[in-house]
Amino acid sequence: MSNILVIRGAADIGTLRAYAPDARIQEVDHLQALSDVAATSILVLRSGAYLGEHELKALPCLRHVIRTGSGLDNIDLEALSRRAIVVHRNPEVSAPAVAEWVLASALMLARRMPLGHAMLAGGMHDKAACMGTPLAQMAVGVWGAGPVGLAAARALAPYVARITHAHWPSNPQGLPQSPSHELAHQAQVHVIALPLRTATRQLIGPEFLKQAASQRPFLICAGRLETLDVAACLRALKAGTISGLAIDGIERQHLPMLEPQRTPMNLLISPHIGAQRTDVRAALNRWAAELVREISQRDHTTLAGDPR
Repeated sequence: MSNILVIRGAADIGTLRAYAPDARIQEVDHLQALSDVAATSILVLRSGAYLGEHELKALPCLRHVIRTGSGLDNIDLEALSRRAIVVHRNPEVSAPAVAEWVLASALMLARRMPLGHAMLAGGMHDKAACMGTPLAQMAVGVWGAGPVGLAAARALAPYVARITHAHWPSNPQGLPQSPSHELAHQAQVHVIALPLRTATRQLIGPEFLKQAASQRPFLICAGRLETLDVAACLRALKAGTISGLAIDGIERQHLPMLEPQRTPMNLLISPHIGAQRTDVRAALNRWAAELVREISQRDHTTLAGDPR
């Protein structure tokens, strides 16, 4: 019998139990102060829950981590590798939904809808301040060519003037791309869809903002919040050197960084909802459940003496 630990929100418990009726499944809110989980062999993890050396000490039997999403920055991959723990993820299934959020954000920022909403919510009415810019006339720079970056480019392509990716060594061959410093000077919209790594942490900060200031661009962050220097971006938005800012990857721990803004701004923030779409959640639930069943059956066969 497999022992499965699920972080609440990572997968549907009912679906997991339907696919693996003999497994012992426990659901918890987080990985801190765990008890009675030492026998866990499969962990189903979502974003916002960190798994590192400290958490692994409470999980001596862990063999598989199922990440129902794309990002791996909340997982200490080196610590897992030392324990020969296998990580499973499915980054492609959620990419079209995140790209849909990017398109919606681009349209709203270009039409200055967040600014209009913020002014009305504060008792102000200033129609002139909400003069929009045609999205069709804008050049878009996409930072990141993984599943989300490529899907965002496809979603935006019919509605914008052109799309160019920021040059990166791992970009697919044949992708239209420019050096990052050139792209900063050229694009009126920047879509940030980078994985969080040492090289990308706060990549969009004062230097980039200075380079991009001549275009007064719209910034759309579809990846991790930490790829932005949030304070610098908010200062640029207030100063008018960027025309709008949209951020999706807001987790609970980020709330202190986003103090209520006294001045209405063209600012759109959302609580990491890019992949929060019913079809995506259903597909990820099925994928996780099928994987749990496969792993459980394989482990049962191995325990029964099959040399496989």
